[in-house]
Amino acid sequence: MKKLLFTVLCALTFSLITLKVNAQATDGHDYKSAIGGRFGVANGITFKTFLQDQRALDVILNFRSNSKYSTFKFVGLYEIHNPIESAPGLQWYYGGGAGIGTYKNKVTDNSGAAFSIDGALGLDYKIDGAPIDLSLDWKPEMRFAPDNTGVDFAGFGLSIRFAF
Repeated sequence: MKKLLFTVLCALTFSLITLKVNAQATDGHDYKSAIGGRFGVANGITFKTFLQDQRALDVILNFRSNSKYSTFKFVGLYEIHNPIESAPGLQWYYGGGAGIGTYKNKVTDNSGAAFSIDGALGLDYKIDGAPIDLSLDWKPEMRFAPDNTGVDFAGFGLSIRFAF
């Protein structure tokens, strides 16, 4: 099940990259798509692409582990970006979405499917003249899993992406 989920998620991510690689940047931001790493409470791979104007889709495949749980999750977020006029290349954004994945309770050795409703609030900065995009954000989530249901406000992270 984990291998199938991972394969499907990788295929979806690379399909999105292939579809967007030749697209032009739209008004209000300096790139069309970007791919890279997300580092924080959960670490993983992130792919962001602008769908139209200020609206973007951020797809995250992440891994998280602490003393009690380990999770592997695919998250899709719909984000609305707003430029900060006094700082070219800098935008603030908000949005929401959902996640699906697997979890393992390290104490009881139980494991299973995990679902979440996710939010996003952050800053996005495209470095002028370089193909680098940085995002600093907060992604709270409401989790639904037999051993791991609750609200998690600890989802801070830094994304470093290659923009194209």
